[in-house]
Amino acid sequence: MLGAASRPRSQAASIAAGPSETTLIATENAIVDNASIRLEATLAPEAERENEATTANQARSPLTRVDLDTAIRIRWALRDIKAERTKLTPVSPGDFKTLIEMGLVEMDDEAPRLTNEGHQALDQ
Repeated sequence: MLGAASRPRSQAASIAAGPSETTLIATENAIVDNASIRLEATLAPEAERENEATTANQARSPLTRVDLDTAIRIRWALRDIKAERTKLTPVSPGDFKTLIEMGLVEMDDEAPRLTNEGHQALDQ
């Protein structure tokens, strides 16, 4: 019975021997009020700036103003125009009109060309 009273020497043996106390580390701020614990999540300043920038960029995207199907078609049309594939895969007249009205495409000597906003829309 001498072996049962001695302490295990390895970490695996201590885990197998039984449960031990575990120290939990929280990344949030813990506030204790009359036996209730409240956790306040705090974001690092860099994370807050990234979230604000992402939200601002998403709000500025012209593709957010149209429904999902139209946004997908317009995005593919922008890619085709950028790669100069409009002779192989022509853009539908309705989508082309929408692209011009949104300011994403302009005509340059009978060929469509992306504007700066068009390039930015593809980058988002």
